[in-house]
Amino acid sequence: MYNAHRGMVPAPNSRLNELLDQVRQEFDSQQNRTGEYESNMAQQVSEMELVRQKVYNLEQNQIAIKQRYEEDIARLRHELEARGGPPSHVSISGLPPHPGLSQPQPPAIGHGPSNLFGGIMANPPGQGAPGLVPPTQDQQQQQVPPPHQMGASQGLQQGTFGGYPPNHGMNGGYNPQPPQTTASPGPGKGRVNRGPPGPTTPHQAPSSSYPDARPSPQLGRPASPMPLHQGHQIINNLADLELESLRPEQKREGSDWFAIFNPRIPRVLDVDLKHTLNHDSVVCCVRFSHDGRYVATGCNRSAQIFDVANGQQVTKLQDESVDKDGDLYIRSVCFSPDGKYLATGAEDKQIRVWDIASRTIRNTFSGHEQDIYSLDFARDGRSIASGSGDRTVRLWDIETGREVLNLSIEDGVTTVAISPGGEYVAAGSLDKSVRVWETRNGNLIDRLDGPEGHKDSVYSVAFAPSGRSLVSGSLDKTIKMWELVDARLGPGPVPRERMGSKCVKTFEGHKDFVLSVALTPDGRWVLSGSKDRGVQFWDPRSGDTQLMLQGHKNSVISVAPSPQGELFATGSGDKAARIWRYGPWQ
Repeated sequence: MYNAHRGMVPAPNSRLNELLDQVRQEFDSQQNRTGEYESNMAQQVSEMELVRQKVYNLEQNQIAIKQRYEEDIARLRHELEARGGPPSHVSISGLPPHPGLSQPQPPAIGHGPSNLFGGIMANPPGQGAPGLVPPTQDQQQQQVPPPHQMGASQGLQQGTFGGYPPNHGMNGGYNPQPPQTTASPGPGKGRVNRGPPGPTTPHQAPSSSYPDARPSPQLGRPASPMPLHQGHQIINNLADLELESLRPEQKREGSDWFAIFNPRIPRVLDVDLKHTLNHDSVVCCVRFSHDGRYVATGCNRSAQIFDVANGQQVTKLQDESVDKDGDLYIRSVCFSPDGKYLATGAEDKQIRVWDIASRTIRNTFSGHEQDIYSLDFARDGRSIASGSGDRTVRLWDIETGREVLNLSIEDGVTTVAISPGGEYVAAGSLDKSVRVWETRNGNLIDRLDGPEGHKDSVYSVAFAPSGRSLVSGSLDKTIKMWELVDARLGPGPVPRERMGSKCVKTFEGHKDFVLSVALTPDGRWVLSGSKDRGVQFWDPRSGDTQLMLQGHKNSVISVAPSPQGELFATGSGDKAARIWRYGPWQ
């Protein structure tokens, strides 16, 4: 019985084996699931990485597209303003730009929406093309603060020289200024239906002028850490140098002006202020008589003549017959070689030749269809060249009172100059070109542009005393010297492929638009005035700038050397003209 009972008990390991098999099967099942999960997770991570990469690529593309869009908008806005569109008051984000510190408004060039010059002086640096046009009377009243606010509003304007804030570097020489309208009514009803105008007349700054000879505000010192000795291109940017770091022989300071002499080259010039000639409006132009005894200025409604020796006004020439409504800026003045007459060009499309002694108008030349921006007397005293926004250069005969030449181009004429010998007339234009014609028959003998030419509108041209070269100043911030080659083979214009004049020197160093250029009577120096408020003297042989002069509180619109040497004059949007001495440094 015992053995039979023992035989009914199961083997001791069978149950354990069953449980282990179940655990093993469950483990294998979970392991398979884990593998599937890991595989799914890896696949999802890979997909997320692809999505992340696509999002990154899209973001980069969007950034690149936005950058191109902003560049296109800025370019189109510039082109629109250059072709007469309104200045841009709103940034791409839709918010108005930061106005910056309060300053006197610089002059603008042009006349509202129809203006090709778009408000050069009214826009912040580098925005839009120039325009030298005064605002309307209503606009001036709106810009000038009420009497009880004048002190506060002018505190920033007069607290430092030229609008430089305290402890602010000179980089650029000025602060951004808010855009403004550039409409100008002119002398009444004759200013409707304007075609494409040319460069301009500055409008008045809302700040008060300096009517007496008291010292102007003290200089704001540049604080830029630019080292002195760098490459050729950098050292011409004298506005980037720190005034306090210069040695005494590398600078000169007056009560409201200073000059920096290029520390990279030997100093050979000295400069000093002789007279300040205060005006009631923007000074658009300055010009010496041929004997150097007088300087003429053009401003709102009048031309004024000053004695160079004592700085006193000799006479004021104003046409009382014109409509008294609105502004009428005299944009160009020019003495006859004998000093008896003064020619004036204005925004009413008229050229007036004044008999200075009797203060009467000898000739009135009519024919231009837009504002007159530039005049030049021939050395023989018989003819006058004029340039206008109507895209023409014209020559007028003083004796007969007739137009003798009419030269048309594709865009507004901003500046004209007759060669010393009288055989050529040169003109700068909004189309970035300088053209040279024969005065006796109007044949075009050269066009100075192309790859080595200016990249923006040309605002000033001047022949060298030899007549074999000329200089041009442009909104591209450069001055160029051109060597003229007469490629005529016979009568008639020179074919374009034979035109051989070339750019022999490019002067770079101004921080903003170059508005006026000239050469000293000995041809030793090129002078330039700029929207950066500076005047520079350049060596035409080396391309180096000898000095940079800061003596105005607004754009330097006009520079003119005395034909007798030793003096030069400047006209500015700060309502002042100044006469300066220059000469060898002892």
